[in-house]
Amino acid sequence: MSGEVKTFVFLDLEATGLNQDLPKITEICLIAVHVSSMENPVTNESGEVQLPRVMDKLCFCVDPGKPLTEGASRITGLSNENINHSEKPKFDTNLIHAINQFVDRQAKPVCLVAHNGFFYDFPLLKTELLQQNEDFPGTMLCLDSLEAFRNLDDPTSKYVKGRHTLTEIYKRSFGKEPDYPHFAEGDVLALIACFVCQARQLLDEPRYKTWEQIRPMYT
Repeated sequence: MSGEVKTFVFLDLEATGLNQDLPKITEICLIAVHVSSMENPVTNESGEVQLPRVMDKLCFCVDPGKPLTEGASRITGLSNENINHSEKPKFDTNLIHAINQFVDRQAKPVCLVAHNGFFYDFPLLKTELLQQNEDFPGTMLCLDSLEAFRNLDDPTSKYVKGRHTLTEIYKRSFGKEPDYPHFAEGDVLALIACFVCQARQLLDEPRYKTWEQIRPMYT
């Protein structure tokens, strides 16, 4: 189903703003799920897909070192004030080493998965890594779940703006709003739940990129 991938590391970033704002990361969450949990989803008595029981998690809030936009602060609930009051350090080599150790613990090969990842999460993460003179291995695989869900739809159907946002996919899958939207961990858990529901179709012909194909958002 998934080729050679053994572990999917689902990723979400919260940040100070949008691409044009030259954003900095304010929160990062990675949750690792083994391919066996994708191939053998667990359901409850009502037949609703459950989150995998075996998951590794890594979540950090980060001092961005620049002001959050008003919109980003309103959506995420994060602010320079509450991050600073909690004495969170900046995105640094210690955090990068923690991420690398987290990924190294997983069965390989590993694939990073993020919603709108090719446009936002992966380029921003690469920017932050390069600013610390670090990077991930170029051969690491990446998958954009937004693109993957779009490809499940009839390609001849009319494009509907917003149809493939994580919230809308979750509402179609579970008939309710996701818990804790725009908390990095909340968004990753919502993505995993949606992904497991349609894992066989999503991973039938995945459109992976390698990390070396990801360009930084800015330099």
